[in-house]
Amino acid sequence: MSTPTIFYPKILRLKQLTERIGLGRSTIYDRMDVHSPRYDATFPKPIKLGAAAIGWIDSEITTWIEQRMTAKDMH
Repeated sequence: MSTPTIFYPKILRLKQLTERIGLGRSTIYDRMDVHSPRYDATFPKPIKLGAAAIGWIDSEITTWIEQRMTAKDMH
């Protein structure tokens, strides 16, 4: 018998996030800035990891990507 696979939550740092979604650093921060013309209210919010460190929850990024793909298919 095989043992069940356990999935642990994963945090993506900015470099990993840019590689994963194909957007640059400034575009990501624009997506989070309510005053930016590129603001995206659906873009996942980062979590605080330390005094000056943030990260994004991998599963939230996956969901966001899937929603974008679904929206594309509907148009």
